[in-house]
Amino acid sequence: MQAKAAALNDCLDGRPENPPRTVVHAAGDPEQRDSSPCLILRVLSRRGAAVPTKMHRMSLKVGCQLHPQATSVGALRDAWQEADSMGADSIWVWDHFYPLYGNPDAEHFEAWTLLSAMAADTRRAMLGTMVTGNSYRNPELLADMARTLDHLSDGRMYLGVGAGWFERDYEEYGYEFGTVGSRLRQLEADLTRMRSRLERLNPPPVGRMPILIGGSGRKVTLRLVAEYADAWNCFGPPENVAELSAVLDDWCAKVGRDPAEVERTVCIAQDDVEDVGRYTDVGVDHLIVMIGDPFDLAPLQALIDQRDAGA
Repeated sequence: MQAKAAALNDCLDGRPENPPRTVVHAAGDPEQRDSSPCLILRVLSRRGAAVPTKMHRMSLKVGCQLHPQATSVGALRDAWQEADSMGADSIWVWDHFYPLYGNPDAEHFEAWTLLSAMAADTRRAMLGTMVTGNSYRNPELLADMARTLDHLSDGRMYLGVGAGWFERDYEEYGYEFGTVGSRLRQLEADLTRMRSRLERLNPPPVGRMPILIGGSGRKVTLRLVAEYADAWNCFGPPENVAELSAVLDDWCAKVGRDPAEVERTVCIAQDDVEDVGRYTDVGVDHLIVMIGDPFDLAPLQALIDQRDAGA
């Protein structure tokens, strides 16, 4: 954690009072991003100031994102099985092909293959990518992959997607990187194709299989959330969540959507797991702590304890 915190100091722009300029999903939102490979560190050690509050709408859910870098498949399997037995509501991996921090050439594993093993190894938690790089797979194939994994997991899948941002993935694997605008336009077109394919698949998903969109772009991404998503992901601190949630609520009003239909999920650092009321007070439904190897799950346990205490 100390090494990541030191890297954070190198990444921040010297104005910590400003809302974060980036999100760090697996292939998340390019509308507001920093191209630095240390993106993931921007959310470390962030604490929110006082924020406006509103009633949260459902019992808090908690989960973890396990980083599939600088680790082994065996360590990942041990971690997600332990998280599931602890009572996590959700377990996630990101969808990249190279590490996002630390050694850029460290070990790394592909997300959807990992999800197949995760589906077989776990029994309780919802599963997903946080989030899938939309450009990396044909959208109708992606819908079918998610549907098949929903059957393997007995109805426990999210289909998480984002427009993509990590240029190295594109360059090394031969995908066209394009522009922010072109990737967002492709995401919108592909969301329509995914939903259409899901309606035609035989058999359909076992469960509800919510579509989750990750990102914080106010002009396009949050509009897409309002129009297409069952769930949305962004990052803390709480005042950032409150600001973005208000924008999402505005988009929901414009497109005729009940904002309460969109599950609000937030990724947080391991040192931000105490006093979850700071997040539930701004309408967060689901907190996800980000954990890398050696996969110390104590922060997840802290979230579970607060959830079970009625936070």
